[in-house]
Amino acid sequence: MLMDRIALALTIIGGINWGSIGLFRFDLVAWLFGGQTATVSRVIYTLVGLSALWCVSLLFRSDAIVDDEM
Repeated sequence: MLMDRIALALTIIGGINWGSIGLFRFDLVAWLFGGQTATVSRVIYTLVGLSALWCVSLLFRSDAIVDDEM
């Protein structure tokens, strides 16, 4: 599903950002978009948070999608 992939990509971006904060004390999103309080940064932080909540649903889905292209 497209929404799952988008949510996963945003969650990975958030994880990389948190890793850079933890290791280097460097907030990549804030640096790219003008600080933590900039509107664009806050929108990205919000989208990453919503994506993480969406990805929680992936843990509890019982319907598996099988890819038969292999």
